[in-house]
Amino acid sequence: MRTMNRASGIRLVAALEAGKGLLVVLAGFGLLTLVHKDLEDVAETLVLRLHLDPDGRLPHVFLDLVSRAADIQVWTLALLAFGYAAMRLIEAYGLWHRARWAEWFAVASGGIYIPLEIYELAKGLNWYKVAALVINIAIVAYMAWMLWDARQERIVRRAGVEK
Repeated sequence: MRTMNRASGIRLVAALEAGKGLLVVLAGFGLLTLVHKDLEDVAETLVLRLHLDPDGRLPHVFLDLVSRAADIQVWTLALLAFGYAAMRLIEAYGLWHRARWAEWFAVASGGIYIPLEIYELAKGLNWYKVAALVINIAIVAYMAWMLWDARQERIVRRAGVEK
């Protein structure tokens, strides 16, 4: 029963990582649709469809960045998105198949983001930032506990074999 619960929890983390990976793949393809297009028009349309004030601080920064973007930058962002997505999907595959390297990778790759998420929270609180931090800490803690628990099991098994 204990092994079954462990596998279910790790598969849930694998599904979350796969979901992140697929979402970023879609974002990468979305970026590629912008190559050779007038990015300023696309950005202005997006801001208006989201009912944002084009003169507001955030939309203005977004529109300013887009006005300076070149096709090579869009390609670069898309390639980075695909690289990140590949990393998440490989991790999800490893977790789904209970590969120990994937469990270590989940702890390390999730742990890297915690200081950045805390920094973002320090700049301003909102529900999205808090949720991202809480979920990330929960996943990292769960995966670390899974690694620790599996190690304890191996120690007990070895001790039983040596007797």
